[in-house]
Amino acid sequence: MKEIIIQEKDAGQRLDKFLKKYFRAAGTGFLYKMLRRKNIVLNGKKAEGKELLQAQDSIRVFFSDETFEEMRGMACDDLPGNGDMLKIYGKAYRELKDIKVIGETDDLIFLHKPAGVLSQQDQPESISLNEWITGYLLAEGQSVELSHYRPSVCNRLDRNTSGIVIGAKTYAGSRLVTDLIKEHKLKKYYYAVVEGKLQTSGRNESAVMEHMEGFLYKDRQSNQAAVYHDMAEIPEEYRKDVSKIETNYRTLEHKDGFTLLEVELITGKTHQIRAHLASIGHPLAGDLKYGGHPYRSPDGSIKKIQMLHAGRIIFPQLPEKSGGISGKSIECPMPEYFW
Repeated sequence: MKEIIIQEKDAGQRLDKFLKKYFRAAGTGFLYKMLRRKNIVLNGKKAEGKELLQAQDSIRVFFSDETFEEMRGMACDDLPGNGDMLKIYGKAYRELKDIKVIGETDDLIFLHKPAGVLSQQDQPESISLNEWITGYLLAEGQSVELSHYRPSVCNRLDRNTSGIVIGAKTYAGSRLVTDLIKEHKLKKYYYAVVEGKLQTSGRNESAVMEHMEGFLYKDRQSNQAAVYHDMAEIPEEYRKDVSKIETNYRTLEHKDGFTLLEVELITGKTHQIRAHLASIGHPLAGDLKYGGHPYRSPDGSIKKIQMLHAGRIIFPQLPEKSGGISGKSIECPMPEYFW
């Protein structure tokens, strides 16, 4: 016998709908037969399937271990390696322990990615947030149609940048967020600690966003970006590969030769914030790649990674059928070692 305890996010749905999502490989007729025979019971009693679930409800399932796993779809013939990918998803979910779920809808999942975790695989043997998301959904018994769509991240963060990552559980969710990012309708705000005292034109620093523009060139071999402030500065051989970038920032605090900024990412190019701030003489603390120096954090540890954290995402007003994210603000406090 196995017991499933209903979580708050699954409350309010019908029992039969939940069972169909949980036991992905089971037919509807099979599940109703199991309910009639009391091989599946709700709170210790026979159920019909139309009952509305509440948080902490108990579903007891009287299957053999083999039948339980088979009905959950854990042996998927349509996956590469006869389920080898499922093992990778499970490994990622078990080993990447510091990832936190900060919100969910039917189509999307919002995660706090710690520094040091890849958003996507950089080598075939590595594990990343992409694999963790699927491992989490499978472990939680959520519906995952792997033969049609693989859950994945929508906004990538550098390995050593922490903060909010949006994951898409479904193709509809992925398409929605991808379009919002492409159309620059998703507002993305970061916390950044930079070297030096960065002023804001002598105005009220707590309220003003400074605007920066430039041209970014990314060297693929060195994986490093350079920012030019005038097209005339750009070497002729680079010009066909540059992208115009826009970045806003405002000063929050000064302390011990450092400045804490809130940065709004208008365009979203690789290493944009890191390279753009370095180009005006204020590299991120700890960002050795772009001219920064090791950073002694408030907890006394020395950091040799960029002090950059994706702290807030704001969705625009959307049509009613948008999964409850219209105008929603997702926030993720910066780590204790940050400031």
